[in-house]
Amino acid sequence: MTSAALDAPMRDSVERLLRCLHDPLDSQVMGAARVREVLYVALRGPQAGVLRALVEQQGHFARIAASLSYLREHFAEPLSVEALAACANMSVSTFHEHFKRTTLLAPMQYLKRLRLLKAQQMLIGEGLGVAQVAHRVGYQSPSQFSREYKRHFARSPGDEPAPTLP
Repeated sequence: MTSAALDAPMRDSVERLLRCLHDPLDSQVMGAARVREVLYVALRGPQAGVLRALVEQQGHFARIAASLSYLREHFAEPLSVEALAACANMSVSTFHEHFKRTTLLAPMQYLKRLRLLKAQQMLIGEGLGVAQVAHRVGYQSPSQFSREYKRHFARSPGDEPAPTLP
């Protein structure tokens, strides 16, 4: 699966969905129909075969999707490419190849990005301390976490705004 620009029908349906979501009444009345329209256009577009295979749980995409789901549920645990490949019922080399083709990232890069995004959510939304967040997202070393966070977000985790009370 590769990243591609939206074709005209997909762009139009996504724009209709986004406009709908900006109006509460439109969203309530038309929201589900707009989502169905986007799905319909996607299933008729250039990536239809890939999407069908994923939905039908066939092929490598479905197995990679299963490993992505596993990653989202277990991101804070120690994980290895071997364990993820086993989850996808693939050899390590085949898993790595298909994972990177699907996500455009190597499995451990994807895991690191997922952990950092979860950490950012915790820092901003929950007001937890840096060391506590580092541990909760699976880092053993708060200093390693801080270095990687700063490299990814161009600011240190301690610079994130504290949550505001309602």
